[in-house]
Amino acid sequence: MRDLFPILKIIKKQKTAPLLLALQMAVTLMVIVNAAFIITDRNRLMERSSGLDEDNIFYISSTAYQDDYALENNLKNDLEMIRNTLGVIDATPINAIPLSGGGWSMGLSRTAGANSDGAGSAMYMVDEHALGALGISLIAGEFFNASDIKFRTRTNNNWPPVVVITKALALELFPDDYNEALGETIYIEDNDPMVIKGIVDTLQAPWNGWSGVERSALIPTPLLFKSITYMIRTEPGQRDLLMAQIENKMSKTPGRFIRRVRDMSEVRKRSYSFHSATNSVLLAVITALTVVTGLGIVGQASFSVNKRKKQIGTRRALGANKGQIAGYFMLENAVITSFGIVLGLIASIGLNMVLVEAFSLPRLPWHYLVIGSVVLYILGQLAVAYPAQRASAVSPAIATRSA
Repeated sequence: MRDLFPILKIIKKQKTAPLLLALQMAVTLMVIVNAAFIITDRNRLMERSSGLDEDNIFYISSTAYQDDYALENNLKNDLEMIRNTLGVIDATPINAIPLSGGGWSMGLSRTAGANSDGAGSAMYMVDEHALGALGISLIAGEFFNASDIKFRTRTNNNWPPVVVITKALALELFPDDYNEALGETIYIEDNDPMVIKGIVDTLQAPWNGWSGVERSALIPTPLLFKSITYMIRTEPGQRDLLMAQIENKMSKTPGRFIRRVRDMSEVRKRSYSFHSATNSVLLAVITALTVVTGLGIVGQASFSVNKRKKQIGTRRALGANKGQIAGYFMLENAVITSFGIVLGLIASIGLNMVLVEAFSLPRLPWHYLVIGSVVLYILGQLAVAYPAQRASAVSPAIATRSA
């Protein structure tokens, strides 16, 4: 450590190069720490369970174009055909697809009236087969039976007397205990009452970026419109085969066309495509900054070695061994890195505060700062190792002749 004060004097004398390197390290730490945190946070979001048996579920949408198309008869025929197909576990009509980005939402409250406090919820209009078709888990109460089901049309759009909600929605409405929600009356569109018949564990909304993504309600009113969607759950390993098979069967019904057939794995991939792309970009930025900073350290240290060959030779002549010479440059790098880390920590916290305010990101956990600082120290020591080894190889005679 006796070299510390001479190093500080040299840094003070040669302000520009050490300062630029410290600033480069500060920027690197700031970006790497926040980028790594964003990547981790997005990965956490992408790994959330939708509540569905995603690996074995697909949906198929069709649209009728004939004026005399028999909506109810064809819907019943479709469901009978699908449910009787070998390899199908169950199927349900549904108005929206979880994680798809498009769907219905309504406000639900414990009291009637326009000014009552409530919670926003995704609305899934299904039949009594939805529990098995979606692969969701009922954790309290009962699910719908056939007598609960009433078709919703453009002329008959009344809300049903019962509803099944997710645990997250139950806790939003009844914060003390989600079980308190069971059997209670809630209101939709301010004044229409519905009794909570059951509670399911998890069923995500269509919008992955919504803060209430876990809040969903299942309504026993399948849509009887010209456009209809079925969610179909299959036995493991049968999904892809049955997608083509059922599409082929449904396409034979006259007066309509098949609009889309897509499995839930693809829905999830599309839903989080922006997150995945952002993570790839941030990972590339982290890699590039790490490489550039490492090269900057190598360049600055190599320049310093070449510039101070006489000083190195003099120290060697006075008895300094190779390890002491190499240690001098390693310590010098550690000092500059420390300055950079202090600046980088301040900048990292400042940038995170901006991101929290602008994009509602979580606050940066302290251990990211610790890990980032350690990584930067290691990077600095690895990058300076080769120039330091070169410095230790300078002989007193060569240094004297180069004077």
